[in-house]
Amino acid sequence: MNARTLTTATLFTAFAGVLTASAADSQLLSMVMPDAKVVAGVNVDSAKASPFGLYILTQMQSNNTDLQQLITLTGFDPTRDVHEVLAATAATPGSKTITGLVLARGNFDIGMITAAATLKGALTEAYNGASILEDPKQMVGIAFLNSTLVAAGDLASVKAAIDRPSTGQTLPSGVLSQVNQWSGSQDAWIVTTVPLSAMTAGMTGGAATGNSMPNPMAGVAQQIQQMAGGVKFGNSVVGTAAIQADNAADATQLANTMQFLVNLLQMQAQKDQQMANLAQAITIGAQGTTVNLSVTLPSAQFQQLFQMEKKATVGTPNVHVKK
Repeated sequence: MNARTLTTATLFTAFAGVLTASAADSQLLSMVMPDAKVVAGVNVDSAKASPFGLYILTQMQSNNTDLQQLITLTGFDPTRDVHEVLAATAATPGSKTITGLVLARGNFDIGMITAAATLKGALTEAYNGASILEDPKQMVGIAFLNSTLVAAGDLASVKAAIDRPSTGQTLPSGVLSQVNQWSGSQDAWIVTTVPLSAMTAGMTGGAATGNSMPNPMAGVAQQIQQMAGGVKFGNSVVGTAAIQADNAADATQLANTMQFLVNLLQMQAQKDQQMANLAQAITIGAQGTTVNLSVTLPSAQFQQLFQMEKKATVGTPNVHVKK
């Protein structure tokens, strides 16, 4: 496929797909829905300064044909021009329509991006001071509030985000406090505001019935009321998580269950040195109602794990050979 055959859907997918990374800018936060179940972000500038973060961005740029076409058409390079991104959703698990927002701070040539999108069939709409690019069915929108601020998502969520700062509606203070804590200390982070079981409604636990298999993580999900975590890039990649249980007894039980799963991983990874290193790097402990989890690995080892996962994913479809 060359640049001339790039469809409107491909352009929207390429543009929105790379906006999945950034930290908590106060103006971006003011646009997030107050009932968000998940809020996540990445500090792109900070990540780019680390070996592993730079590696991920390089891989994304070199292996993504849609991204290369986007750069050719618009001059916009997300790996260079995006500085901060915030993602949020209030969608109910299992719903047929997934709604949410990706908000980004960066440098955007609105004229070039709009020209490229409209050439491929995108619609334009002026809404409350913002310029919105919309797919032909008007389901998805990318709104440019100015040359440094963009909001993408389903059209209803995008318009609501544009309106929200003037309404005074914000995330609850407790959630904002967690977001500021994690985004201020991590390069990539996530905060959930509801029990994990509410976001994994399709998981089954307990004994198998019929053709269903018991899911050992289902019981774990039932004990998690909220959780937050983050990753700090550097010469070593450091991941941390704080998992909130309903009470101290549940926290202790949860920590023991998680440690048991890590022990199983260590046993099964005896012939896989990379997975063994990962299992050995994980520490888990309970303190009051909170389970604290951390993992530290040299950046080079994380790159090797990333490459292994990538190869496994690429190789999965071709498993049958007819004789």
